[in-house]
Amino acid sequence: MEYVTAVPHPRSEARGSARGGRMSLAVALLCGALGAVVALLSTRQRWSEGTVTVAGGPFPLIAKGSDVTGVPAALAIVGLAALVAVFAVRRAGRFMVAALLALSGAGTVAAALLGASDSSALDEKAAQASGDTSATVQALTHTAWPYVAAVGGALILLAGLLALRYGRLWPGMSGRYERNGTPRPRRTAPATADPDRPEELWKALDRGEDPT
Repeated sequence: MEYVTAVPHPRSEARGSARGGRMSLAVALLCGALGAVVALLSTRQRWSEGTVTVAGGPFPLIAKGSDVTGVPAALAIVGLAALVAVFAVRRAGRFMVAALLALSGAGTVAAALLGASDSSALDEKAAQASGDTSATVQALTHTAWPYVAAVGGALILLAGLLALRYGRLWPGMSGRYERNGTPRPRRTAPATADPDRPEELWKALDRGEDPT
């Protein structure tokens, strides 16, 4: 009776790893770039609005994401730079840059969620508009843009986690130009023929040369 063992072939494992590396690379690039763009654009939108009483009437106030906090935009730029730098380093350096990418995404999410209910930016504008340092914003409302920025941060975080998990399988920027580490075979100089050998004398006669 014959027994068949289901042992994966090394070549199939290598193909599976390469396929997983390419897939994770494509997803990480898409998520990282898209997340950074979404976070940056979201910070330029209106995050909150309200009014303050000025000269007996309501004065409208608005606060963009950049007025509330500059952390999401700054971390999105850091994450985008880390996404590019992942391909410029190897081994421990790649792990550290991937960790920075993941932390940038997590920080973007945290800062955006904290800014979603923040009113200090509008309180400051209310005090400036009314000339009263104790004035605060009234009829305060918030938009969904902080949560959109948080989604962008989550995409950056996902790209960082993929880089931590599969970054060792990704190619580097200069990998095409680096040597593979194997020693080059030495070229041996062609052996010089002995002119005193009989076959060399006949060859010289065939060429019309005088072997003497």
